[in-house]
Amino acid sequence: MLLIDEVRVEEGISYGKREIRGDEFFLDGHFPGNPVVPGVILCEILAQSACALVADKAGKNVTTYFTGLDKVRFKYPVRPGDIFLTECEIVKTSGHFNFAKGKGSVGGKLCVVAEFSFALVDDGGDGK
Repeated sequence: MLLIDEVRVEEGISYGKREIRGDEFFLDGHFPGNPVVPGVILCEILAQSACALVADKAGKNVTTYFTGLDKVRFKYPVRPGDIFLTECEIVKTSGHFNFAKGKGSVGGKLCVVAEFSFALVDDGGDGK
């Protein structure tokens, strides 16, 4: 479930972009007549953006698993027609674990901030 349209890395910071078209599965019923991107989807978009920071470590047989989410604050809703921009950085690495912080905004207005972690796990090469 790829949720970012594009991402670039500059000086240890990832910058991601997702255009909310309005036909996404996660908008169905959230909320009827008033579609708002669910917070968990915003967090997933942040995490996917951060993964670009470890792409060189993640090989063909490595899966990135979301392992934690902390200090999440939703400041402003994200709706169809919005361009959701992310900015993330890795703040610590310990073994296979990476700890990051990120924020997402629309039109310069802060929508979400979060701290999160993810692990790079070798899947054994068979994709199972």
